[in-house]
Amino acid sequence: MIELEIERVAHGGVFVARHDGRVVFVADAIPGERVAARVSDQGKERFWRAETVEVLEASPDRREHVWSEASVDRAPERRAGGAEFGHIRIERQRELKGEVLREALSRMAGLEVAVEVAPVDPALAPGASLDDGTGWRTRMRLHVGADGRVGPYAARSHTIVPVASVPLAVPELAALSPLGDRFPGASAIDLVAPSVGDPAIVMASVERMPRGVRPTIEERVGDRTFRLDRDGFWQVHRGAAATLTRAVQELIDGDLFDPRAANHDLYGGVGLLAAAVGDRFGETVRITTVESDARATEHAGANLAEWLGARAVTARVDRYLAELLSDGAAERAGLRDATIVLDPPRAGAGREVVERLAELRPRQLVYVACDPVAFARDVGLFRERGYELDALRAVDLFPNTHHVEAVARLRAIV
Repeated sequence: MIELEIERVAHGGVFVARHDGRVVFVADAIPGERVAARVSDQGKERFWRAETVEVLEASPDRREHVWSEASVDRAPERRAGGAEFGHIRIERQRELKGEVLREALSRMAGLEVAVEVAPVDPALAPGASLDDGTGWRTRMRLHVGADGRVGPYAARSHTIVPVASVPLAVPELAALSPLGDRFPGASAIDLVAPSVGDPAIVMASVERMPRGVRPTIEERVGDRTFRLDRDGFWQVHRGAAATLTRAVQELIDGDLFDPRAANHDLYGGVGLLAAAVGDRFGETVRITTVESDARATEHAGANLAEWLGARAVTARVDRYLAELLSDGAAERAGLRDATIVLDPPRAGAGREVVERLAELRPRQLVYVACDPVAFARDVGLFRERGYELDALRAVDLFPNTHHVEAVARLRAIV
């Protein structure tokens, strides 16, 4: 056991302290606190990892954890994972997330940017609590142990923790959660609460399910409905899809937008952000959504059917861009007038995609990011290739966790 003075927040939901000159990444703490911590990983020469076991001097931002099963009062191996900021006052959570994003942009992109993480507009997320950051998750996975009992994994492990509550879930999922039941033979229990229709429990078998007709659901965003596979990707926060739709629409610079250009929605899923572009600029807008998942692309084609200039392509984004570059000057000329929306996975777009986009030279990029470090790295790569960060918004789409969503506009510098 060691005593530590917590200095600052780090990426990944942990906090930085020092012990005998060595950096220690500490869970379940807050900057300014003094804690007793148990070192859980001494395998690195440069740093250790540790878990708070007792708060010796508490921050004024500390509160009772919103999830009792994740509280510091429990032994670290018995703390439910998935709410690593739940012990922090909600306003301070947002400040800490802003610090992580700001520091990443400074270190990896050479930018000094003021970052304010905004809450989700309560009108877009009925039932969710802005005061304590609960009641927002519409999708949740509970794991099943060898004895058939269900629960989340413990923080930073694959140990299943039985729980009696799931406070981050929307109320209809919390009521449906089979927390006291047993499911022998299953590997996990998925719970889904779409915005259209009833919530559902889906049991995942240890063995691979046979191919067949996959159940679908519908999600409504404003006046528009999207169809997707029940186990397909959709934003987790009840208000996230509408929030990102609004942010993308507002961050596209209308003076730079050409509806006849080869506009694209990369990593497009079932067409949510392509539809956002179409709804702002009209049914004749030309836009192509690119997604590697064939089922999602199939749904995107149907979801975007009313736009005459819309099409959905199944392809990996890096390979698709390589093909565009090989098509010659005519296609590339259309892209030079284009707006590109991209919403890559947590790992970000990466060097190869950034290089190809920069070579195609679209007028503006609207980048939706769920990982601040991957986003900052990509912004740095774009800056090296003649794009500048022109606008930035950050939204707290994952309250009580360390995750934060950012939407940015990058403009080609002539």
